[in-house]
Amino acid sequence: MTQETSQQDSAAAVADIASDTKAKHSQHIALPDNVRVRFCPSPTGTPHVGMVRTALFNWAEARHTKGTFVFRIEDTDAARDSQESYDQIIEALRWLGLDWDEGIEVGGPDGPYRQSERTDIYKDVAAKLVKAGYAYESFSTSEEIEARNIAAGRPKAFGYDGYDRTLTEEQKQAFRDEGRKPALRIRMPEDDVAFDDLIRGEIVFKAGSVPDYVIVRPNGDPLYTLTNPVDDALMRINVVLRGEDLLSSTPRQIVLYRALIELGIAKEMPLFGHMPYVMGEGKKKLSKRDPESNLFLHREHGFIPEGLLNYLALLGWSIGPDRDVFSMQELADHFDIRDVKANPAHFDIDKAVAINAEHIRMLDEDDFLRRSIPYLFRDDAVSAETWDDLTDRERTVLQTAAPLIQPRVRLLSEVSGMAGSLLSTAEYLEPEADARKQLKATAGEVLEKAIAALDDVSDENWRTDTLHELLSTVLVEEGGYKPRLAFGPIRVAVSGRRVSPPLFESMEIIGKHVTLARLRGLQNNL
Repeated sequence: MTQETSQQDSAAAVADIASDTKAKHSQHIALPDNVRVRFCPSPTGTPHVGMVRTALFNWAEARHTKGTFVFRIEDTDAARDSQESYDQIIEALRWLGLDWDEGIEVGGPDGPYRQSERTDIYKDVAAKLVKAGYAYESFSTSEEIEARNIAAGRPKAFGYDGYDRTLTEEQKQAFRDEGRKPALRIRMPEDDVAFDDLIRGEIVFKAGSVPDYVIVRPNGDPLYTLTNPVDDALMRINVVLRGEDLLSSTPRQIVLYRALIELGIAKEMPLFGHMPYVMGEGKKKLSKRDPESNLFLHREHGFIPEGLLNYLALLGWSIGPDRDVFSMQELADHFDIRDVKANPAHFDIDKAVAINAEHIRMLDEDDFLRRSIPYLFRDDAVSAETWDDLTDRERTVLQTAAPLIQPRVRLLSEVSGMAGSLLSTAEYLEPEADARKQLKATAGEVLEKAIAALDDVSDENWRTDTLHELLSTVLVEEGGYKPRLAFGPIRVAVSGRRVSPPLFESMEIIGKHVTLARLRGLQNNL
């Protein structure tokens, strides 16, 4: 979550959004020649898919337009910000391959890029806003605001009532004499605030729907409502792409931007685009606490960056009809924020896994193996966490098995299940529950015939084609077993699984001795 989700007033801003016909106007909004976008998360919690999609769409727009992608951190909430979360955000972007041009760790002309290091900048801008009359001192407490609303018959949700707008210097001094310290509020205009959204078309916030809002707390701490637009202005951000949940903050920022332009702090009003919500199960907004939302959980499950980013790009955008799979370069070549749909997008984990499988199949073999090693090591299938530290036998087995395994896994976490039986030298593998359940009454006699036939095969002839031909002859043609009944028990014995790499290739890889030992092991444990 970013601090952009923070709302300082209880009154909800109500926007009139243009009809579908008018919304198409967003397609005709011209983008700046030198697009500058930004990603500005707060270091709270674990990176989640909503955060990643925001970063991805900003990255893609910058790359598509040959613009600039700025990465900064909004860390002014000391009570919630953490170094762990900061490190995780960096780790997430690095793992995903979403590089940035200016900002955290890479520097740039507009640093520092952490809000906690820019306090003096915000204080200076706040003072200028007050001096010019765009902001004013507000001494009202929340209790006083609520009491006035009740007395006037206004709903509690009305929020701030503008009481302090016209305080005299004598009244302000009287409050100070009571020991009160003022907050600073921006004066909202008495007319509508309208803008053209890059995704939603024309949006109008009715006059009076957004009360004067706080930009600096009484203790002097600047709020997101000030720091975010000021940073955007000073970093020359001209396209702001963010989630739909931040739509209600836009009229505030537009009004503040007008003031910053008048003061010479900002050069121009940025364009805004608000991406659709991502929905989870039950058509509810996907929460950062939902398992599907946790980025690192997806990595743990075996998603690769290319597959996950491909799927996240589809949450509101499409590269073309009947096409779901594309590379990051193709995304950059084709992406246009104005093509993003305004309707909520649904996170479908099954589709995400299917797309990830396509990207795994597109990896070259060496890359596939190197990416798989950490998962194999985690599952105790290999002796080391990197390719170079594996034993010669482990490397040989994996290189031989890769063409058999790569087309059959959807997630890298599935590699261990496929390759584990090939890497193991165990002479008996306890079958998984579903594998044992599928064994029929004929399993024992099938194993006995297979053992007798295979025992006569020399080590030199222990090859895939020989084994396939021999067992097909002995069990199917002569034995009369259907292939599923003939080869099922052998597969379970060799792999311990119901689904495995191709059977006869697996038998060749593990060799005659281990194959026969496993067949006898299952025979003795039926």
